[in-house]
Order: sequence, then structure tokens, then C-alpha cells
Amino acid sequence: MPRVSSALEHVSASDVSAKPVWPVARAGLEAWRSKAPAPIAAWLAANKFEARAGEVLAIPDGIGGFAGAVLGLGKGDDLFAAGALATKLPAGAWTLAGDDVAASDLSRMAQAFLLGAYKFNRYRKKDETPGATLVLPRGHDPAELMRVTDAVYLVRDLVNTPANDMGPEALEQAARDMAERAGASLSVTTGPDLLKRNFPLVYHVGAGSPRAPRLVDISWLKGSAKAPKITLVGKGVCFDTGGLNLKPDSGMALMKKDMAGAAHALALGELLIGAGLDIRLRVLLPIVENSISGSAMRPSDVLPSRKGLTVEIGNTDAEGRLVLADALALADEETPDLLIDFATLTGAARTALGPEIVPFYTDDEALAQELARYGSAEADPVWRMPLWRGYADWLDSRIADTNNVSEGAFAGSVTAALFLQKFVEKAKAWVHFDLYGWSPKARPGHPQGGEAQTIRALYVLLKERYGRRA
Repeated sequence: MPRVSSALEHVSASDVSAKPVWPVARAGLEAWRSKAPAPIAAWLAANKFEARAGEVLAIPDGIGGFAGAVLGLGKGDDLFAAGALATKLPAGAWTLAGDDVAASDLSRMAQAFLLGAYKFNRYRKKDETPGATLVLPRGHDPAELMRVTDAVYLVRDLVNTPANDMGPEALEQAARDMAERAGASLSVTTGPDLLKRNFPLVYHVGAGSPRAPRLVDISWLKGSAKAPKITLVGKGVCFDTGGLNLKPDSGMALMKKDMAGAAHALALGELLIGAGLDIRLRVLLPIVENSISGSAMRPSDVLPSRKGLTVEIGNTDAEGRLVLADALALADEETPDLLIDFATLTGAARTALGPEIVPFYTDDEALAQELARYGSAEADPVWRMPLWRGYADWLDSRIADTNNVSEGAFAGSVTAALFLQKFVEKAKAWVHFDLYGWSPKARPGHPQGGEAQTIRALYVLLKERYGRRA
């Protein structure tokens, strides 16, 4: 599909007429107001401006225009408050000001503005009303800001597109478009060929749909001969009815987003290639639609897997871990230095941490510490959950090597991660993210709808690890 949204729409090329935006934390409001011209100080007082996070007040210039605007930062630690500028500022060009604001903070504020400006207008008449645009901070790499913004936009566009236009073929095309932009190679295994090439779980999960299942394999091998192998795997369930274990209406309403893992893998892959890191990159996307028909898999079926383990289907609505299992097994065969998978996998993750914090699972202590640090620094929150071995036997089957679900209702996200771990043995490090991929309500920098989670933090982490350009 064509790119729906671009960061370029929200950037002003010239700062000649740009009006300043002054970021002010609540603790510094009185000091800032005392130094401001009297009319501005009076305007702030008259409008009861308190510098709450995301509070925006435009300041008139007395001749029908604006002298500038003030942005509230609250306690000062929420730089994503600047995301509110995109929707609250009057139309025109604006620039971030403030001599006491660190350059790195200005860059993050600009990023927040661009992320907050996103709109998904594929199915609406184009809004011709001009909006606020931003002059990017001087001394920063505008290409980097735009690259990260466009990666987030890509995730949002793909997730927001309904399944009638974002089926397996369309998601494959999005992968082809990404590979072409990035100069990567791509191969696709589709339909019955999945059985011939030993991807039985991908095949059987998608067998109930007339839209054929497939596995997309993207490679970018322009790093040095000894460059680390990084493999990204993304769950690409374009719509999940639950299969014969049919979801209720409430559970099916957002299932167009069940391919968010694939969207994340594509976007992060393109970011890493664009940064020119010295890596050998692979992106694997098992793409299916979990539907109902006479050929759909059934509860109690026993299915083979690429790894050789047989899987009893305890619930057809736990299909994401099945397609990931074959893809992870393929990735694991070449012993990657780092294997990352993204999946909208369990409701249990949302019960535990809500929609904004992404649980992750890994046995790599150093990687876990880095993820926590970069997640906090980039306002891209993650939280480590335990791969608790005590629950491993909850996945036991009386007739197969494993069940795809545990019998009880406890620790659903943990047992899903333990299931995936059965298919990863050789990778030097592995991390699994149980995403939500959706903002249920709008907040600064995060419009309601499809959302990119973890990729900004991972991008910075991987740049720090593998920053030498290829």
C-alpha cells in the first residue's frame, strides 16, 4: 500500500516567520513569568496558565497575530508533553525556544511534536485546513528525526488499516515496499509451499482463510563479514476471529491490529538499515488470517512444527504463538547474535501492565538492563517479566510434545513466552515483546489508534551497540 502519512507534512522549511514556543516546567513558572514582558505575564495570569504537562497557551501580539506560545512541562520530566503542540497550536510555523533547555531535550520535544501530529486520513476527504508546522531545532540531524517519525507512522498506518485492505497479500506488499526502499532482498513462501518448506504451523493457522498464509523473509547483509546477525520476527495475523474458539464481539473489535508485531519488525528493520549499522539483518514475518471454515484447525488437533515438536491445539485463539514458533525456529537455525520477536500475543499482558507499558521476556541480564534504561530515556516504556520455569509444565500435553496453552487462567503472558522459548535454543540472546500496539485514548504525542511501541528504545539501544557504519 502507498505510504499514508509522512513527517514532511508537519515540518516548516524556514524559520523566518516562525513564532517561538517556550517550554516551561511548573517549578520554574514563576521565575519565567517574572522575566517575561508585562503583557505576556498578564496574559498567563488572566488565562490561569499553570504549566501542567501538555498545557499550551498561545500569546497574542496585539495586532491580530501571535507573539508566541507557552508549553507546560509539568514536573519537567515528561518531554512528550510537547506532543500536545501539534493539536493545540494555531496554524502557522513554530519553533522551540528557551536558552535554558538542553539541546537533547529540544530534539525529543521536536520528536514528540511530530509524533503528535500524525493523522490517519486514508478513508476521509483530505483536511485542507492548515495546521501547525515545526521548524526543527538547529544543530540536530533532521534526517534522523524524520526517519524515526516515519517509522512510527509506518506502524500506525499499517495497524490502523482495516483487514479488508490489510490482508496477507497487502501486508506482504508492505514488506516488499520496505525491502525496495531499504535495498534489501526478499523471498516469500505461500500456501501449500509452506508445507513443502517445513512451515506447518504457519500453514495450518492460515488454512481456514481463503487468503493464503505466507512467510516473508527479508535479508540485508551489507555489514562486514563478521558483523553480528540481528533477526527480527513479527507476528502478522491480519485478522483474528479466534478460529473455532470464536472470540466474542468485544474481543474481535480490534483484531485488525493483530498484525502489529509484523508492522513493528518492518519499521525497526528499515530504521536499522537506514542508520547503516554494521549488522547482518534478517526480518521474518509469518502472515496469516485466523478464520473459520471447514479447513480451519480444530481444538484438540495435533500439529507438527518446523522444530520437530508436536503441538496439541488447546485453543485455536492462541494462534499467534504457533506462527511465531515456526518463524523463531527458522531464525534460530543460523544462531543469530540477537533474536527479537514482536507480537500482540496475550490479553494477560494488558491485565498486568495496561496498554502503555510493554512486557518483555529475556534471559540476557545485560540486555534486560539496557532495555529498561533506554525505554525510560526514550519515553518508550517496557517492563521485564519472568520466564518462570515453575510454570513450564502447565504447557504439558498427554498426547503431544506440548500444548499451545496452559489449562489454568493464570500467568497467560508468562506461559505464552515459555511456549515460544521452546523454539529458541541456539540464539545468543533472545527477547520477546508482548505488545498492545494501540492507544485506546489520545494523549500528547500518541493519537488514538495504532501505536508503535519499543522500536524507538530498541533503535537507540542497537545504534549504541552496533554504531559503526557498514
